[in-house]
Amino acid sequence: MGLLVMCMVFTFMFTNTISLNQEQENDRITALPGQPEVAFSQFSGYITVHKKHGRALFYWLTEAATPNPLLKPLVLWLNGGPGCSSIAYGASEEIGPFRINKNASSLSLNKYSWNKEANILFLESPAGVGFSYTNTSSNLKDSGDKRTASDALKFLKRWMSRFPQYKYREFYISGESYAGHYVPQLAEKIHNYNMNHTNPIINLKGFMVGNAVTDNKYDNIGTIEYWWTHSIISDTTYKSITSHCNFTTPKYSENCDNAINYAWSHEFGEIDQYSIYTPSCNKTSGNFTLTRLKNTLVRRRASGYDPCVERRAEKYYNRPDVQHAMHANYTGIPYKWTACSDELLDNWKDSEFSMLPKYKTLIAAGYRIWVFSGDTDSVVPVTATRLSLSQLNLTVKTQWYPWYSNGQVGGWTEVYDGLTFATVRGAGHEVPLFQPERGFLLFDSFLNGKNLPRS
Repeated sequence: MGLLVMCMVFTFMFTNTISLNQEQENDRITALPGQPEVAFSQFSGYITVHKKHGRALFYWLTEAATPNPLLKPLVLWLNGGPGCSSIAYGASEEIGPFRINKNASSLSLNKYSWNKEANILFLESPAGVGFSYTNTSSNLKDSGDKRTASDALKFLKRWMSRFPQYKYREFYISGESYAGHYVPQLAEKIHNYNMNHTNPIINLKGFMVGNAVTDNKYDNIGTIEYWWTHSIISDTTYKSITSHCNFTTPKYSENCDNAINYAWSHEFGEIDQYSIYTPSCNKTSGNFTLTRLKNTLVRRRASGYDPCVERRAEKYYNRPDVQHAMHANYTGIPYKWTACSDELLDNWKDSEFSMLPKYKTLIAAGYRIWVFSGDTDSVVPVTATRLSLSQLNLTVKTQWYPWYSNGQVGGWTEVYDGLTFATVRGAGHEVPLFQPERGFLLFDSFLNGKNLPRS
């Protein structure tokens, strides 16, 4: 961090005993029901982002599990959907400190929690996701990329006013899937905000996204290639899709829709599309529903990644004692907490066609940018991400090589001028769920600005 920022941080740390303001103390989590004892602090609660409409976003902060968390950066984690909860996925299945046990009555520790290296801030965004709410019902039917980014920036500014010890901290954003939109859009918002303020409070250093929706045209072409090269669809269906589908237009032809629907209905079989080589749940506990995510081929299970795991979250976070401990749902939201909101997904109003222009802007501004991809995901597959990123025409600094974790190839990586790309071997859509040790090493390397290990 810069000298001025460092001075501000250390002045704050050492001149006086840190006195937490009352709002911050009100958000402190003493302990979650069934939680093992931990040494780090937790906070959760609401930040209002639109007073007139009554929009408030719910957060959960797990401070770094280190002797001095003030020396560690702040990382914001966002899940996608659009309409899916960062607490359901990021916090409870991937990078958070706890795992919900099978009976949904207790928690266990995650050995590879990212809060071992950073303070992790989970945000349920936009309003209508999880515990985040709006008092204006029409907000659930007119959400989109632009409002989500604007509300997230308002959240950060107001959250940092409540938690002033984080104002000048090194700050990073991470996420996955449709957060491939949320993350660079928010990064650009912060960049523009900082450019227009002489004393920016958001010390953004970079971002990292995984299995990220990036560019509608190239993502879709790369997805079809993955289906075919991994023997999920037939030669006939592959030829039918490639001949009938024009992925440069927002609306597909009837022949294109028919070809894709045929693949889903007759050729995919009962596999987990988010992790094509692992067992899927039985039919009664994990039925598929087909949805079109605007202009992409993303097909999402209504219940998220693994219904056998996710049901634990839905049981746990709907418990009144859990909600009380987390200071959640005190307004009496008129629906149950769910991992994803179909209402938001079905009514998403604006979705940018491509994130590539934002990448160009943010690369030019000098931010640290990493893109990673679990290689067994057929929803936003590695071929899609590689094809999209290739359109940036970046200069290669370090050529493609295998990286290692615990003596095994963890994946492959290439370092460009302004961006690092890495695959994670044997990981599905949620990389830290399927390969937690490799996901943690990836995160640690990103935070420290180091290339992934060659041996």
